[in-house]
Amino acid sequence: MFGIVRPCTHRLTEGLKTEWMAHLCGLCLALRADHGQLARVVTNYDGLIVSVLTEAQTGLTPAGRRTAGPCPLRAMRTAPVARGEGARLAAAVSLVLASAKIRDHVADRDGLLARRPVAAAARRVARSWDRAGARTGRSLGFDTAVLVDAVDRQTGIESLAGPGTPLLVVTEPTETATAAAFAHTAVLAGRPGNAAPLAEAGRLFGRLAHLLDAVEDQAADAETGSWNPLTATGTSRQEARRLADDALHGIRLALKDVDFADGRLAHLLLAHELRTSVDRAFGTTTCAHGTPGPGQGPVPGNPYGAGAPGPYGGGGNPYGGGAPYGPHGGGPYGGGAGGHGGGGAGGPGGPGGPPPQFGAGGPQRPRPRGFLAGCAMFTWLFCTCQICCAKEYEGPWSRKKREGCCRGCDGNCDCPCDSCCCPCDG
Repeated sequence: MFGIVRPCTHRLTEGLKTEWMAHLCGLCLALRADHGQLARVVTNYDGLIVSVLTEAQTGLTPAGRRTAGPCPLRAMRTAPVARGEGARLAAAVSLVLASAKIRDHVADRDGLLARRPVAAAARRVARSWDRAGARTGRSLGFDTAVLVDAVDRQTGIESLAGPGTPLLVVTEPTETATAAAFAHTAVLAGRPGNAAPLAEAGRLFGRLAHLLDAVEDQAADAETGSWNPLTATGTSRQEARRLADDALHGIRLALKDVDFADGRLAHLLLAHELRTSVDRAFGTTTCAHGTPGPGQGPVPGNPYGAGAPGPYGGGGNPYGGGAPYGPHGGGPYGGGAGGHGGGGAGGPGGPGGPPPQFGAGGPQRPRPRGFLAGCAMFTWLFCTCQICCAKEYEGPWSRKKREGCCRGCDGNCDCPCDSCCCPCDG
């Protein structure tokens, strides 16, 4: 799994954890139902927010849930899962962005995609996903062309960006795409008055996702010579943190203007977990069960405290390193090069992953896997329940360390809210 909003389960009440898992499984099953088994590889934590926002505005109805059969990611248990237009919109958005990212990697001749037969197969998959996502989007009244346009413009903007280019110029396509997806949830929910504040929340969410991915991957991009928004524009981490904090504050203000039927889970994800993701990306806070990663110390002059572990316990992106809407930068589904997620299983030296690499600068993070290799590793992790139950594993694409999504914490984490019922300072 992958995405920037990845809540640690100890911070969710049992009810909210069940709801969150229902939307995650609902996105996965919507992808399978509308687009086939292969499409499930683009399931992501950020995409499910579209489903969460739709249901938060309509309220939970009996028609909004169904009981799904046993699944390895649920330890072969049945569970209630979300269904309906929100899950289908989340699936369409995730699929179209994945399609665009595949085409981008083919154009860049990344990894195995440098080979013509593999590239040809990848193009066929991308065309199929593009048509399927657009078809689902049309049935929901959502024009996926805005997402495709964002991908195309991202490439041109990055090619022209250089020292002195405002960072927000680079993040604009990401902001536009996420704003459109968030705003359309108001249309699906029959609450048109929510469209403007949700578009603003989506715009700032896209900015944050792009920023956090750039911060997370800056060191690795420098090692591989990959394009990174912060490095290319000469933006300091302190300035990136300021922009991130401003975006967090703006999202909270925007959410206050949204008329929710039940906004508890949406509030927790977008107000609290998003703040935690920012702190982790910049190395300023952590869960008690986390451990610091290489080069993830405190940011000088940061008001949020001392050092912390790596970003979101793994991050990653099904569409490859850098921007979800372009070949190199970060984005709402951000992550390392080659895929939409993290790498093999068990961490360095563990099953599915090589031992740690050592060089002049000490331990180095293994290089991300290519798209097809990552898909194969995702299948292995999925079928062996490691994504769900492993204490630690490498994400299939980015190879960043992750913790199984169903493992509990030790209860000693510093929770930012109590059942998400808090007087936010926004």
